[in-house]
Amino acid sequence: MKISVNELNLEQVEAILFRNEQIALDKQALENVQAGFDFLKKFSDEKLIYGINTGFGPMAQYRVSDEFRAQLQYNLIRSHSTGTGALLPPMYVRAVMLARISTFLQGYSGIHPDVVNLLAEFINNEIYPLIFEHGSVGASGDLVQLAHIALCMIGEGEVIYKGERRPTKEVLDLLGLKPIKMHIREGLSLANGTSAMTGIGLINLIYAKKLLAWGIAASCMVNEITASFDDYFSVEINKVKRHRGQQEVAARMRKTLEGTKRLRKREEFFYKRRTEEEYIRDKVQEYYSLRCVPQVLGPVSDEIDNAEKVLIDEVNSASDNPIVDRFAQNVFHGGNFHGDYISFEMDKLKIAVVKLTMLAERQMNYLFHDRINNILPPFVNLGVKGLNYGLQAAQFTATSTTAESQTLSNPMCVHSIPNNNDNQDVVSMGTNSAQIAKTVIENGFQVMSIHFMAIVQAIDCLKIQDELSTLGKEIYSDIRSFFPVFVEDTPKYREIEAMNIYLKNKKLAI
Repeated sequence: MKISVNELNLEQVEAILFRNEQIALDKQALENVQAGFDFLKKFSDEKLIYGINTGFGPMAQYRVSDEFRAQLQYNLIRSHSTGTGALLPPMYVRAVMLARISTFLQGYSGIHPDVVNLLAEFINNEIYPLIFEHGSVGASGDLVQLAHIALCMIGEGEVIYKGERRPTKEVLDLLGLKPIKMHIREGLSLANGTSAMTGIGLINLIYAKKLLAWGIAASCMVNEITASFDDYFSVEINKVKRHRGQQEVAARMRKTLEGTKRLRKREEFFYKRRTEEEYIRDKVQEYYSLRCVPQVLGPVSDEIDNAEKVLIDEVNSASDNPIVDRFAQNVFHGGNFHGDYISFEMDKLKIAVVKLTMLAERQMNYLFHDRINNILPPFVNLGVKGLNYGLQAAQFTATSTTAESQTLSNPMCVHSIPNNNDNQDVVSMGTNSAQIAKTVIENGFQVMSIHFMAIVQAIDCLKIQDELSTLGKEIYSDIRSFFPVFVEDTPKYREIEAMNIYLKNKKLAI
């Protein structure tokens, strides 16, 4: 199946990135690209236009002779291929290329259609240029990361192909593909824009949505384990708080808990009989990590929704400079490459994910702490206390990982550092923000993995498998298929990794 790329939505993005669906370039959009190129070719004759016959950045004050116009574009690509640090994984590179294609298909870049066609070939043939995590300040766009894609588009640099790091020219020759040529401003258009931060951000968004679903599922299962009262998630209590996210989380919890035999009715315990005891053995209210789930995850849900709107708007925008507008018969200079929309949103998204992670860690601590829950052995240890240790050490990992995320939650978008001879005097640091959010999300999955190990151990300890909700039973059975109940102490790192993979790949219908 091929997905037509014109106006992208999140479902299409997920299919292209996570299922490696191929793309088909929309015919009308390609005609718009060609029309933009034809207009710029005619319009740029004998005019001074940034990046066509001028230098770049603070070098824009220097005019470049017409004989060197093509060389100027090659020089930009080569000189800006200066990334460092770890390589972006192939799926993230795929996302960056998809975001760049979407920008070009808006028809405001003035590039030759060959650029878009070759980018599509890279995606469909799973050719992944080497892109490094460090390099962008997110203001003239993601110059360094995108230059590394452009370097491969001109047949230079290196790519990952079929799992191997190989010279680009070698792979292009193997597949019968030709590098692009510089016509007018192809080098600048390829390097200039928000596509790296946007591509990474789209994957962050998809994973954050998965984490939220797991956070809701985990919260429901912990409340089942503790036989909580059901009014915490009721329509009545949540409808009087006028926040959509809270009401949606509560509704998702009610759906998740369908079929459960574990929750209690407050009326049966406290309203239909007179309580005479001075000390009430049944908890009147649970700890906040159990009963305040809609109030804690509601803002997370709202932020994820807002992040989706911003990211989809950005991926379907023209983020070049200048903007080539054939309709207005003009070329406009400005700053559409500036990444503050993405930078702000990635900072907010990572804070939301940290909050979600903190909730999971506190629920886990509740299950591990026998003097708090009063129904489970310490660390859900099903062996001999003192001789065996259950998940005691796994909590160390979860706690330290949560603490790292808390530190990483400090906003990146306010760390503007002028550079480029102060030409870039206010920058977004959007790609840094997206990269840090990526780390925080990965940390969230690691903590959630340990949390679900604790949940299923607690379920086995209490022997309540048959009393769970329909979805709870499904999740329990799934997990026990690769993480059997354990009594004796064994290394757990492989099981944590397997759980991580399960949580990322399982699609929850809530």
